Amino acid sequence: MRMLFSCFVGSEPAAAAGSESGDERQQQKKKAVRRMRSATARLRSLSLDGLSRTLASSGLQAFTQAELRAATRGLSSSNFIGEGGFGPVYKGFLDGRLRPGEIEPQHVAVKYLDADGPQGHREWLAEVVYLGMLRHPHLVKLIGYGCQDEQRMLVYEYMARGSLEHHLFKNLLSTLPWCTRLKIAVGAAKGLAFLHEADTPVIYRDFKASNILLDSDYTAKLSDFGLAKEGPQGDDTHVTTRVMGTHGYAAPEYILTGHLTAKSDVYSFGVVLVELLSGRRSVDKRRRGREQHLVDWARPYLRHPERLHRVMDPSLDGQYSARAAHKAAMVAYHCLHSVPKSRPTMRDVVDALEPLLAVCSDVPTGPFVYTVQSEPDDSKAAEEPAAEADGAAAATVARKKCLASAVHAEGELRTAANQRYASSVAGHGSSSPQQSGDSGA
Repeated sequence: MRMLFSCFVGSEPAAAAGSESGDERQQQKKKAVRRMRSATARLRSLSLDGLSRTLASSGLQAFTQAELRAATRGLSSSNFIGEGGFGPVYKGFLDGRLRPGEIEPQHVAVKYLDADGPQGHREWLAEVVYLGMLRHPHLVKLIGYGCQDEQRMLVYEYMARGSLEHHLFKNLLSTLPWCTRLKIAVGAAKGLAFLHEADTPVIYRDFKASNILLDSDYTAKLSDFGLAKEGPQGDDTHVTTRVMGTHGYAAPEYILTGHLTAKSDVYSFGVVLVELLSGRRSVDKRRRGREQHLVDWARPYLRHPERLHRVMDPSLDGQYSARAAHKAAMVAYHCLHSVPKSRPTMRDVVDALEPLLAVCSDVPTGPFVYTVQSEPDDSKAAEEPAAEADGAAAATVARKKCLASAVHAEGELRTAANQRYASSVAGHGSSSPQQSGDSGA
């Protein structure tokens, strides 16, 4: 990130050891932050030619519209992947024929900005700027961009499994296994933690299931940085901006005041984590009453292991670790705290969730039985009702044992979860945020 800004701000002067007081060093640090923010503002206002020259050192490729049409077979309908707020997305392929020796052959996803859509040049430029500066295993890699006349294009690495939203809510043929859900949660948490801990902190602002993409190995990567914004620096506690994002995921204090902090992303992560646990959308108007809003309905159950089964996705069919599910639910519970300061950091979240991947061995599994269809045997017909009754009784006993085990472990699990977040919860009281003016996104 500093490399990209260096063309505007230059290198920071090195402080001579022992020659400056602590106050002077603090003043220099504040000035450096102001210069970096000013550089970001100038970067956003660059002309297209200036942007191309500035991003040349980032490794991004500048594509023409003809090249991207060739890569997507003329925007063929057979290559159409989907459409979001930015515009339509097509699968493409870059090879040596396009740019011999310059581009590694690979599948890509090409986004075309919809001129009539809700997003525009500002969001396109934000995407280019942030993903041009940032590289991380859990951020989608931006390969290049295109800008010709009124056309705006973005070229990403191809994510073979699509979005988390598709797997949770639209795929009727299969369900995500428990361990895969944990892996996705940990990967997404690492992506957010990286953004919050960057040299210039970045607040994602639109964390949701549709913006989490999955590669062939179900590795989660954050995409769509059109609404991302630089986080507060120095003595600032928040950034004041227009309220933007997606209903059901945005933190309540951000909606009320426009005050944006990293803890706003933490709340949104808590919503997605509950979606992973429950298989339910954050907002679902098809449900009745309180169940339409996932957080309002699920939050009272999250910290009670004996009640957590009401939240868990029925499509998992009980194939999950009760111990890991309770700990993950406690993470979500703290992320959804109404007081922002009482929420954990994303680094805390990663540290809490990652060990749960090793608990996948606790997932109960039953034998897979394949029954061959045969002609009915009248001599055994009388035995079938008795066998079914025995099987039902055994299943009832197993469920009671599982519930008893969860209740017995409640005290230990609750203590472990609370200790992990003691540092983020203790000592913080609630405060009523003040309404502030809009300074623009």
